[in-house]
Amino acid sequence: MLKSTLDRIVRSHRNVTSSCSISISSISGVPKEKVDCVVIGAGVVGLAVARELALKGREVLVLDSAPTFGTSTSSRNSEVIHAGIYYPTHSLKAKFCVRGRYLLYKYCSEHNIPHKQIGKLIVATGSSEIPNLHNLMHRGIQNGVDGLVMMEGSEAMRMEPELACLKALLSPLSGIVDTHSLMLSLVGEAENHGTTFSYNTTVIGGHIQQNHLCLHVSGTKTLENWNRKFPLQPEMILIPKLVVNSAGLSAPALAKRFDGLRTEHIPPSRLARGCYFTLSNTTICPFRHLIYPLPEDGGLGVHVTLDLNGQVKFGPDVEWIDGVDDVSSFLNKFDYSVCTNRKELFYPEIRKYYPNLKDGSLEPGYAGIRPKLSGPRQSPVDFQIQGEDVHGITGLVNLFGIESPGLTSSMGIAEHVATRFFRG
Repeated sequence: MLKSTLDRIVRSHRNVTSSCSISISSISGVPKEKVDCVVIGAGVVGLAVARELALKGREVLVLDSAPTFGTSTSSRNSEVIHAGIYYPTHSLKAKFCVRGRYLLYKYCSEHNIPHKQIGKLIVATGSSEIPNLHNLMHRGIQNGVDGLVMMEGSEAMRMEPELACLKALLSPLSGIVDTHSLMLSLVGEAENHGTTFSYNTTVIGGHIQQNHLCLHVSGTKTLENWNRKFPLQPEMILIPKLVVNSAGLSAPALAKRFDGLRTEHIPPSRLARGCYFTLSNTTICPFRHLIYPLPEDGGLGVHVTLDLNGQVKFGPDVEWIDGVDDVSSFLNKFDYSVCTNRKELFYPEIRKYYPNLKDGSLEPGYAGIRPKLSGPRQSPVDFQIQGEDVHGITGLVNLFGIESPGLTSSMGIAEHVATRFFRG
């Protein structure tokens, strides 16, 4: 099934095969095909990259182990459009958040994607937090975030009567977006410009020959049925001119299986699960803005998120978890369960800024996992976007640690990748 599917795909890419003459006879009996661009991973970043490359006239093939797009981190986040306040000045997170936010609002407006610029209040609930709030404002201004306003608590509480705080930083450029509608639009536009999607298709590794990456590909069903008694073998080898490893949670694990990519170029990864709880037993939304506490170790704190239907969500928290083996990560076999007992940790955190939260009003929502490059009590690590200038392999771009603000940054990252690495 995989071979027939990919045979059909590569027939549409025949016009790009003549310039790549890589010998891969070392893996005998495995079908081999040449293609132009391969994007590994159909999350929001991978979709944005695929669309951008297709708009530039590239022949793009997107591979994902899931039966459809956006089944991992992209469908398990807060759907917030960030302004660009939190991230160190001159970092990739700051750069792509600010640029990506502009591109995302523009795209949503032009393509009728449900979204709303509702603004955010970052609040200090204790006097010791006020200096950090001023630091955030200063950093946001340095990052090019317009419209930031420092408010006294009384002013913020007039805006939000259910809020309790001493001071607040208003970020009017923050908002929310329907992530599924966004991804559906990116898929459609990419397909309209010739991109092909192959779901239930897993990249299990690769090898370097003549300084090009050859991808080892297997059907997801084959991988699920693998008995682990014998070495995992590919069902097909793809020979792309250009590869974007946008595999999200499994991007580092996959890169480790690219034989010939030096291990010093693959950062250690850490996983942080975050749970969301929804507000039940109320017909009136208590807030009109996003409400955020000061950032905490590993995240932005248990905050208030509103979706476009008016539902109130609290989260995510930070729970450092162990990883899974490579194959399980390729198949997205992570634990996304929400432990009901964790809500007892939420109540005191939320009541710091929402003291009227009633007992029994939190219901389990969903969980997501952040692909982080730093662990507990370590300073946050920036996005890593690695091209040939870093690892020396022609046509390979690795995207590591694309956690928050990955959604907001997606179109900025795509613009950067298509412009810097794939010219011609």
